[in-house]
Amino acid sequence: MATVELTFSALPAHVRTARLVATAIARRTGVDEALLDEVRLAVGEACSRAVEAHRLHCPGEPIRIELRDDSGRFEVTVIDVAPSEDFAQSFDHAQLADQAGSPESAGGVVGGELASLLPDMSGFGIAVIAGLADDVEVYPSPKGMRIKMSWPAVSGLPSSA
Repeated sequence: MATVELTFSALPAHVRTARLVATAIARRTGVDEALLDEVRLAVGEACSRAVEAHRLHCPGEPIRIELRDDSGRFEVTVIDVAPSEDFAQSFDHAQLADQAGSPESAGGVVGGELASLLPDMSGFGIAVIAGLADDVEVYPSPKGMRIKMSWPAVSGLPSSA
């Protein structure tokens, strides 16, 4: 399993860089060319959401992205540390899992019904991501949010580009 980590300051201009890096690594990992636009758009949406949250709450803190190939999948996790005062009042993992009809995975929410379940937490952006990625898990907390997305990839490709 190869992992690439990217950290950037909360500036909208860096979202483009994150999209370019994710697309290049997805291509190298073996994600089908037809899915590369979906990777680019989903990563851009997740990073834009994180940049906006950081600009409002913690502009000096960096946003982190982890990109990895694991078991025939290309996985991207966008991690922000922007606190959400609304989170503690409006979010309940158990209720969310019950509404989604799917099991929780280490406190995350899985599936395509995320937009209706997260209306106060960038629900539109989450819906876009859920529509673009093959698999999405969202881990909101009072200390930030992690959005994990993945797509199928061909294993066994050479590591040199």
